[in-house]
Amino acid sequence: MAERRNRIYFFHKHDEELLQQVQSLTTLAQQNDFVVVNDYRSANIIVSIGDDGSFLQAVRQTGFRDDCLYAAISTLSSRGFYCDFHIDDTDHMVQAIMNEQMEVRRYPIIEVKINDTASFFCLNECSIRSGIIKTFVMDVFIDNLHFETFRGDGMIVATPTGSTAYNKSINGAVVDPLLPCFQVSELASLNNNRYRTLGSSFILSGQRKLTLKISPEGNHYPIIGMDNEALSIQHVEKVEIKLSDRLIKTVRLKDNSFWEKVKRTFL
Repeated sequence: MAERRNRIYFFHKHDEELLQQVQSLTTLAQQNDFVVVNDYRSANIIVSIGDDGSFLQAVRQTGFRDDCLYAAISTLSSRGFYCDFHIDDTDHMVQAIMNEQMEVRRYPIIEVKINDTASFFCLNECSIRSGIIKTFVMDVFIDNLHFETFRGDGMIVATPTGSTAYNKSINGAVVDPLLPCFQVSELASLNNNRYRTLGSSFILSGQRKLTLKISPEGNHYPIIGMDNEALSIQHVEKVEIKLSDRLIKTVRLKDNSFWEKVKRTFL
């Protein structure tokens, strides 16, 4: 028999107003036979309270667990892409639970390996940008094929769900999260007789591996962003990115699909 998911951990900032709202949520959860725990490692449901950035932090700081469910509650006027519930509408939450109006969706994540050592995960995107006011050069490999030599401000490698974030702001495509893939988009590339790039975003199958080899000439200190965090790693020579075998399982309302969110947000 499958284990019942009823142990909840609330991830949130510790300001006074929010703590009062969290206490109300704790009481509501306990009234509906959920156990609220203080350690995310003993939870099988992790709920972020805040905005989409809070959800990204919740997933990152709890270790991208694939053995639990994630959910998000918004404290803003709009719900956002990851937040299916609003903190002022607790009746809606209870009704959704009781009437089985929720379903589990699975989001692909990317795995990023730096210099053949440290590995990291990203739910939205990995961005690689020049750390100084100067372009930098990268050789771009798809699997074992040398695809292009890039010179410019950097690149963004986005998951399908991350395609609506930083990636979209530089005219990348919006990608259905049901597709197991990831997208590569350029930041201000130079195209001349010496450097030539595709000049548009491209989408790679989940079976592919992207390798970026950074030229040692002048810039070994790129800024590497993992979702909404920046890494402080010096002397970066190689970055390998692939789709992870892990999936982040989230709870969503049946009437709030990815494309309904796209329409509500952008159209």
